[in-house]
Amino acid sequence: MRLILFILPVLFAFRGYSQWKDYTIGVKGDTLNCVDRQDRRQGKWVNHYDELRGEPGYEEEGNYKNNRKEGVWRLYTLNGDLVGVENYKWGNKDGVCQYFTEAGQLLREEGWKALNPDKQYDTVVVEDIDKPNTFKTVVVKNDGAAIRQGDWKTYNPLTGAVMKIETYTLGKLESRKVARLAVDSTGSTATKPKEVLDFEKKTGKKKVKVQDGSAGY
Repeated sequence: MRLILFILPVLFAFRGYSQWKDYTIGVKGDTLNCVDRQDRRQGKWVNHYDELRGEPGYEEEGNYKNNRKEGVWRLYTLNGDLVGVENYKWGNKDGVCQYFTEAGQLLREEGWKALNPDKQYDTVVVEDIDKPNTFKTVVVKNDGAAIRQGDWKTYNPLTGAVMKIETYTLGKLESRKVARLAVDSTGSTATKPKEVLDFEKKTGKKKVKVQDGSAGY
């Protein structure tokens, strides 16, 4: 009886893994980087990029749905510092994306609108420039990539002050506002964004290690 009880969980675990063509196992025993039988990335993934041509290496973690990035993705230095939080829909950036210094200060925010890559044309609701607080639906030709939409802000990482705001509507730059660089004589620094503060509450730095768990198919 004990032998049967032991074998059953093993069979169920094997059945779960058998649906994947390839996968890796995280240090906590969770299944990562799954590739299904149609060679599509699924579920939670950790991607690692080495330094290339002077550009620093980094890691990113988030979820794939049918080979497309979906939801929140976080970017880390190879030392485990959080340096970016991006939002995705249909594999394209969507909504506000934030980027930070290694010390956790906000550097910039970007606004994006994802278009459905399965459609040749998509519809986007935008505010009418000539009539504030009035919105209209616009048909957009889909080129397979996200478009800039809303405010793009650049911050002074020392003070948190907004240094530049560029406003886009359907990828077109509508306005640009630039502030003069102000020096804070008090020497105070900017308050870290909530994403960074939440990250720093966790124990240790976020660096996911994995071991190969190829199913061998």
